[in-house]
Formats: sequence, structure tokens, C-alpha cells
Amino acid sequence: MGKGGGSSTAGGDGFMRSLQRFDAFPKVNEDFFQRTLSGGVITLVATIVVAVLFVSQLRVFMAVNTDYELSVDSSRGEQMRIHLDVTFPRMPCSVVSLDVMDVSGEQELDVSHDIFKRRLDRRGKPIAAGEKDAVNGNKVDPETVAARRAAEKDKESGNETDAANDDERVAPQKLCGSCYGSEQTPEQCCNTCDEVREAYRLKGWAFSDPDGIEQCAKEGFSENLRLQSDEGCKIYGSLDVNKVAGNFHFAPGKSFQHGNMHVHDLMPFHTKKFDMSHKITKLSFGEAIPGVVNPLDGVKRDMQGDAGMYQYFLKVVPTVFTGASKKSRGAGETSTNQFSVTDHFVSVDAEQGQHLPGVFFFYDLSPIKVNIVERRDSVFGFTTNLCAIVGGVFAVSGILDATVYRGGKALRKKIDLGKQG
Repeated sequence: MGKGGGSSTAGGDGFMRSLQRFDAFPKVNEDFFQRTLSGGVITLVATIVVAVLFVSQLRVFMAVNTDYELSVDSSRGEQMRIHLDVTFPRMPCSVVSLDVMDVSGEQELDVSHDIFKRRLDRRGKPIAAGEKDAVNGNKVDPETVAARRAAEKDKESGNETDAANDDERVAPQKLCGSCYGSEQTPEQCCNTCDEVREAYRLKGWAFSDPDGIEQCAKEGFSENLRLQSDEGCKIYGSLDVNKVAGNFHFAPGKSFQHGNMHVHDLMPFHTKKFDMSHKITKLSFGEAIPGVVNPLDGVKRDMQGDAGMYQYFLKVVPTVFTGASKKSRGAGETSTNQFSVTDHFVSVDAEQGQHLPGVFFFYDLSPIKVNIVERRDSVFGFTTNLCAIVGGVFAVSGILDATVYRGGKALRKKIDLGKQG
């Protein structure tokens, strides 16, 4: 048993000695270490270089890289949201209107809109809170009229029943104002000036004599126009439109279709001066994304003359943004749009009616989609680069130190030989 144990120990020692041959880092006895001034300087410089390169590599690792890719936009049947904030310093809210049309030439009456108008005084300060505005006016059709009449009859019946139970309560009498021949159905009523104007618009008639309309005379339509003549208007909100070519425009008067033509009724205003000076605080097609600036934000135009037509031609480019962090709206995708713009101005004569005064935005969709992807370097890549920096700097420093040491040593030998000679 003793011999067997000794043989096992000898085999283990031989394996350990064989393993030592693979040592890539042979140790030098401390008695033979020699420290030099040049070596200390090179080591200090190498340490500074490693620190600088480490900070530089860390900044690269923390930074976000943005890649741009192009692809064909194959989306169909989608909608896009237009965010707008436009101020007209010399156009009252009661005069200016907003219309939306698509490439087919029809007004977008059935899409969702969230538009507000806010009255401003001559110095640009708000007079009242913003009020929601119905884009293209309230649509008055026979079904709406019938539903309203049925609701009024139900309410009247309820009032009559209550009156029978309580003698002190008297059911109010419902009146049906005339629409002056513009009724869509025989039962249609126009109890306000706006309802008469809307009925005229749907009929395709010009609203030329507001003072001759009883409802408008009672509400002081012409007097309100005169009192608000020095006011301005701020129009802001969002439009949801079909993702096809189209336009939206700000123009005076209510719009209506006359055959295949889109017409605005300017006759009630009895003037040819329509100052369409404006400031575009914001105009975007979709949600905001980092690094993208809308070219029309902050644009201001002051008109010269009585009336004019501003035209903006927009090329909308679908864009998909993929963020790399929560600061960039999360790691998911955000569908939005970018656009480029050119503009044109034409002085018009509102009385001749050849051109409509207003501010027009014509937009067209690009078939090319831009994919913006944010990426960060991986931790493994950062670690690999860091190891390469440290190892490379100290390897080069070791070679430089050895060269300086051997060169200095050889030079000293030559000097010593010269002295001996």
C-alpha cells in the first residue's frame, strides 16, 4: 500500500510540472527587477491614454446611433392626423372657416375633427376661451331633421303630461322658423341664423341678404360682423383625414358645392378686403419624434393689399420611428410623417371672384417610407473594445519601453568604450 501511494504522488507531480510548461506568464525573481525613469514615464503616459480612450469609448457606448432606411410604403386605407395652430390677427372667427377636401374633390364631412376657434383682440390677446368649431359646418340632412322633430314631439308630450299633474307648470310652445325655400324636407325648421345659412349652403344658394332674414336680424348678424371687424382669430386642434392627397384651407365665408365647384359665400360681408395675414405656430402630420423639425413652425406672413391667396404645397413622407429608450417614446414603433414645403402668394380681387382669398395647404403623399431606427452598442461589444484598448496600449507601451531601455543600454556601452579608449 505504501508503494502504491508513492506512485500516485509521483504521477501527480509530473502532471503539475507538465502543466507549468503552458504558463504564458513566466515569473521573474524580484532580485532581478530593475525599474527605470523611462519606464515610469511610459507607464504614466500609457495610463493617461487608457483613461482618455476609456472615457471616449464610454461616451460612444452611451450615445444612440440613428440609422435611416428607405422602403416602399404599402399601407392602404389608413388615416393620418394633422395638428395645426394658426393665428389670423386681422380676421374675425365669425368670418374665417376651415374646409377639408381630398383628392376626389369632395369635402371630408364624415371624419373626426377636434378644431377650436379663439377670439383675439387687435393686440392679439384672447377675448374668450376657445370654442369647438364644426369643420365644414353642421350637416343638416332629412334624417337629422326628422330625429330632431321626433325628440321635440316627445318632449312636448312629456310637458303636457306634467302640466296635467301640476297646474302651475305650462308647456312651452315650440316654433318652427322658415328656411326661406331652402328646406331639405317640408318639416325642416330653421330657428337660428346659422341654421338658415347651413340650409342655404346645402342648397347651393348664396346668402346675400342677412338683414332680410328674420332670424339673422333678431340675432344681429350684420351688427356682430361690424363689431368683430377689428378682431383676430386663433384656430387650433387636429384633423383626422384619409391618407390620400388633398388639401385643407382657411377662407372667409361658408362653403358650399355648386356643381363640381367648391365655392365660398362672401356676399354677406359686403367688402372686398380680406386680410389673410397669418402666423403658423404649429403644423405637423402625425406625432412629434426626436430630431425632426416641421419646416412651417413659426412661419409668419404679412399680406400687402386688400386680399390675397397663400398657397403651401407640401410633400408628405411617411415615417416610422423606432426608439431605443423610454426617453425616445419607448422601444416600440411610432408611425408619423415628415414633409417638405414650397409656398406661393397671389393678390386677388374678391369682387371678381377669379380666386378665393385664403390660406391653402395642398398635401401629397410620397410612395417612399423612411424608417428611422435608434440603436445602442451592446455590452459585449463595449467590453471587447475596452479590453482591446487596455491590452493594445500596454502592449505597445511594453515594446516602446523595451526599445528605449535597450537603446539606452547600448548607448551607455558605447560611451563607456569611448572613455576607456
